[in-house]
Amino acid sequence: MLGMTAQSEQTSPAGADRRYDVVVVGGGAAGLSGALTLARARRSVLVIDAGRPRNAPAGHVHNYLTRDGVPPARLLEEGRAEVAGYGGEFVTGEVVTAERLDAGGFRVVLADGSAVTADRLLVTTGLVDELPAVPGVAERWGRDVLHCPYCHGWEVRDQAIGVLATGPSSVHQAELWRQWSKDVTLFLHTAAEPDADAAERLAARDITVVRGEVTGLEVTGDRLTGVRLAGGRVIGREALVVAPRFTARAGVLTGLGLETTDLLKGEQVVGGYIAVDPSGATRVPGVWAAGNVADPTEQVIGAAAAGLRAGAAINADLIDEETRRAVAGRRAPSSARTEREAAEHPLGDHPPMSGEEFWDARYGESERIWSGNANVILVREVSGMAPGDALDLGCGEGADAIWLARRGWRVTAADISGVALDRAAREAERAGVAGRVDWQRHDLGTSFPAGTFDLVSAHFLHSMTDMPREEILRTAASAVAPGGILLVVGHAGPPPWEHDHSHVRLPTTDEVLRELRLPEGGWEVLLSEEYERSQTAPGGHAVTRQDNVLKVRRLPL
Repeated sequence: MLGMTAQSEQTSPAGADRRYDVVVVGGGAAGLSGALTLARARRSVLVIDAGRPRNAPAGHVHNYLTRDGVPPARLLEEGRAEVAGYGGEFVTGEVVTAERLDAGGFRVVLADGSAVTADRLLVTTGLVDELPAVPGVAERWGRDVLHCPYCHGWEVRDQAIGVLATGPSSVHQAELWRQWSKDVTLFLHTAAEPDADAAERLAARDITVVRGEVTGLEVTGDRLTGVRLAGGRVIGREALVVAPRFTARAGVLTGLGLETTDLLKGEQVVGGYIAVDPSGATRVPGVWAAGNVADPTEQVIGAAAAGLRAGAAINADLIDEETRRAVAGRRAPSSARTEREAAEHPLGDHPPMSGEEFWDARYGESERIWSGNANVILVREVSGMAPGDALDLGCGEGADAIWLARRGWRVTAADISGVALDRAAREAERAGVAGRVDWQRHDLGTSFPAGTFDLVSAHFLHSMTDMPREEILRTAASAVAPGGILLVVGHAGPPPWEHDHSHVRLPTTDEVLRELRLPEGGWEVLLSEEYERSQTAPGGHAVTRQDNVLKVRRLPL
């Protein structure tokens, strides 16, 4: 990275335990523009950049109003200085993974093993230009081997320009470059012969078509002078235009469940990108993307504008969350205080807080509490079942219900928190399964969803507030249809970071089975076991937890 002071640039995160409002992954025009917007909004921002900008081979940036002709390195240097001037921080390094924390937010891990956490992520990692495998092309890339006429056309105007055909769009590419020079030659290379219409268009514009495979470039005095064909023939050219494949640098997003979408030109796949909405938001809550990783055709000024939009959207999203938390805090004590008081004063010598108030306050503390992934036991035990009607008790933010709906189940999902249910419904809409999930708000101790179900699932149905868990699970068992399954998963012990958990009862599977009071001869136990699973602690480190699972089947009539 260039031009930063020791106070604002480090080689590893400054205090891995520090949590930033936003981590920006990628320090190009989009990332710096987003960071500047957020820093000016008084957000704590960390930019992590590997120092390998896509446009490094280019001599100048063009079509950037008031900055036309500036060297790319200088634009980034001055951009970093502006971000640092508002308190933004920088780390030189490569991000290898990003993961959602169970307690909310994200953990970003660098190649050197260091890590940092953030409430939101802005990914601006750009793309990689995959060039045609012609000797000499990579070495001349960004100098006299080019692809964008708006970036480089003026600089090679009136020169002898060659266009290397790599697919059906190459004819259009040759016609486009004809605007900057009358001397344009289309090298068919390994592409198909133009059809009659394309051939007529090329002839009408005096664009020469040369057949034969291109095997290399001729360079004299560090300048391109010709294109060499199989057989040794050389045709003089001063610039060569190629069409790279634009591959998004999206590896950091795969751990969050984001995959690239094919970029098409006609029927030809010319690259990939991460799909985002107009603000840059991905389908993963809390994660934005901007610049070429989201739009491979974007130029520098457009990437900077996309970074600005994403930065403003992230700030607005943080404000919404902070406002929800403030409202929840105004309505009720903080969850930490509430948990303590629920433990110390079960009968209460202070104004009582309802279960709805407690859990709304708990979910209102951050944009997401849980990982967004379906529980592993649900996935393991239900994957082989034929879809039917399912009831998800204590559905929270909806990951289990959405997973079931995606696999064809008709789901009734119940939770005590309206905040969690609203969040789950929005996620179901994004996942395209809103019509398959019926979100219902219930304090299960006083009301219960109607109907019978082929699957009734209760994962981690524990509460810091008073909750008649045994009665709820007995009601759940009565809601299982003949031949259906009741799946109960619970904690076998407190989390390693919390030693006083005495106010929450954590029964064994044998205790749960006895408390269900299932009629003899009407049920069979399919699974009763304790198991270990990995979890990320609030500090960001991995821990192991003990949980248990009880799976029983109601026998057919």
